[in-house]
Amino acid sequence: MEIRTPVTSEEWDAYYQLRWEELRKPWNQPIGSEKDPDENLFCHLAAFENESILGVGCLKMINDKEAQIRFMAVANSLQRKGVGVSLMNALEVEAFSRGAHKVVLHAREIAVPFYEYCGYMMIEKSYLLYDTIQHYLMSKEI
Repeated sequence: MEIRTPVTSEEWDAYYQLRWEELRKPWNQPIGSEKDPDENLFCHLAAFENESILGVGCLKMINDKEAQIRFMAVANSLQRKGVGVSLMNALEVEAFSRGAHKVVLHAREIAVPFYEYCGYMMIEKSYLLYDTIQHYLMSKEI
């Protein structure tokens, strides 16, 4: 498995397709809803095996010392096989290389145990997405 930024237009298409399939499609959200207006400000990483994208995530610097991980997704059939942990490690290394000492994220309730496994601490309930998906603010010192 290789973790890197998508390069070709085909890789970028697959990157956003996985984000949509895992994070938006189950809630009947349209294609395009997986993108944020600030995409150009993010550091995008994907886990590749051969030419397939297994998982995706991105990093946004909030300020000089704090970063946020966003849009984490691993193909459903590949969850619990180390892809997510590898992506998280790579995103945290990237955050640290940019000067961050703290990483925050808003975890879906179902993903809280995964982030706790990765060393994140629950801070508080944050928001409800699509009136059904509870999110929690979590953080980790790096």
